[in-house]
Amino acid sequence: MKKLPSVAYFCMEYALDTEMRTYAGGLGILAGDYLKGAKEYNYPIAGIGINWKQGYSDQVIGADNKPYDAYHNYKYDFLKDTGVKVTVKIRQRDVVCKVWLVDKYDNAPIYLLDTDLPENEDAWITGQLYGWFGEERIAQEMVLGIGGVKALRALGIETDIYHFNEGHALFAGFELIREKMDRGLTFKDALKKTKEEIVFTTHTPIIQGNESHYIDRLMYMGANCGLTIEQLIEIGGSPFNMTVGGLRLSKISNGVAQLHKDTANKMWKNVEGKSDIIGITNAIHLKTWVDERMLKAAEDFNIDEDSKNNIWNAHMFNKEALIEFVYERNGVKLDKDKLLIGFSRRAAPYKRSNLIFSDKEIIEPLLKAGKIQIVFSGKAHPLDDTGKEIVENIVKMSKIYPNSVVFLENYDMTIGKMLTRGSDIWLNNPRRPLEASGTSGMKAAMNGVINCSILDGWWPEACEDGVNGWQFGDGFESEDFKELDEHDKDALYKVLLEKVIPTYYDNREKWINMMVASINSTKKYFSVERMLKEYYELMYQK
Repeated sequence: MKKLPSVAYFCMEYALDTEMRTYAGGLGILAGDYLKGAKEYNYPIAGIGINWKQGYSDQVIGADNKPYDAYHNYKYDFLKDTGVKVTVKIRQRDVVCKVWLVDKYDNAPIYLLDTDLPENEDAWITGQLYGWFGEERIAQEMVLGIGGVKALRALGIETDIYHFNEGHALFAGFELIREKMDRGLTFKDALKKTKEEIVFTTHTPIIQGNESHYIDRLMYMGANCGLTIEQLIEIGGSPFNMTVGGLRLSKISNGVAQLHKDTANKMWKNVEGKSDIIGITNAIHLKTWVDERMLKAAEDFNIDEDSKNNIWNAHMFNKEALIEFVYERNGVKLDKDKLLIGFSRRAAPYKRSNLIFSDKEIIEPLLKAGKIQIVFSGKAHPLDDTGKEIVENIVKMSKIYPNSVVFLENYDMTIGKMLTRGSDIWLNNPRRPLEASGTSGMKAAMNGVINCSILDGWWPEACEDGVNGWQFGDGFESEDFKELDEHDKDALYKVLLEKVIPTYYDNREKWINMMVASINSTKKYFSVERMLKEYYELMYQK
């Protein structure tokens, strides 16, 4: 059997467990699940990341209903000291990076670089995940990329493929080029050979969300690794775009869903010399997110009453656990017999967390009568004022309808797990096609929580409307956001009033059949096992 290539997987964040605050959201969740899957299915992958001293923001709701950010120092006693330190020259000064090993969570090895050392003037480079911009962001990315390659060398880890999960790791490519030029290769030959070693995953389907840096700043910081201004421009343009650089420095790239592949190819169609962008749809680590009782009940399901009771009772156990969790966190006691809608994701404007509140005449009677209950969670980026206004709006709605609307502050893996297991419906309504993938819906689907979603991200690949979930909006797209929001609002209310609510209250048999179909139609394809296999077959081994 042919030996599998060894892969170094570079990512700015990893979500392995709530206690380890080295993640902000979906990118970290994906990376954590990927490395857990690599361990479970025995793939030769090692993760490279950063040991963030303060992690991402803890975001709490103040007495004025506004979200506020707080930061705390974290020290993890389970990290193993590898005994390795590497040095990265940043702003003409040597910055020492200590290398820690994480292998507590049944994950493939993840090596985290740490500058919080007494010998460093710049000890706070690894202070806050996504906490700074400009010079400090470049410094963080130099630690991840340049420091990451040096760590692999110092640890003696042989690497065939360098996988950059987003553009943050791009400076690793510069370091690989520098190594080859130090051995006597020309820039052209070093670039060609380096491209054969790199694969790149792009996530953000919004141009403004793809990071750029001024060329002179890269030169001043030392991020160029000896490359000239002209060579940098050849790779990433000017200003230097990290995604463009990733597309040009890799032998192949991918989007994270089939629709996202199309979106990414349209976004970057004018980039000359870029690698092909294929689609590999994200997936989840079942053992982390999915209740085995739900999988078993769906697998054994037939039309007899015992089967129906088994899966319904298993779901109600999770729903009651969520209701108790909400009561402990917020002091609100929800009703287990009423429809419970879950919605948790980053509070970004395009995700439209509060779309369901758009028409008071329609939504207010449902909330007042207790026909629907909605549990929200999500963080806004600390510098995203619009996102924070969305959170504030939802919190205000929870005060107006205290028995029907709940907002759980400080969204994390624990909240995500409770909501994707205990809700009845999983609501998702981004502006299509701006959702790259959205793995929370996969977790819900495999737990028998029925998706009700715009046809965006992963859902177009899974949706059998009225069988394993519901779609609304019919894939409508418009650059006029006012038109798009109006269209999708009407579509959401229509499916909610005419399909979701009547089925839940009046047709239990169909609801249970949809729960079973939701689990059985998604559990295999949207498992991390399939995703790992596709990365090897379509990217690593090509």
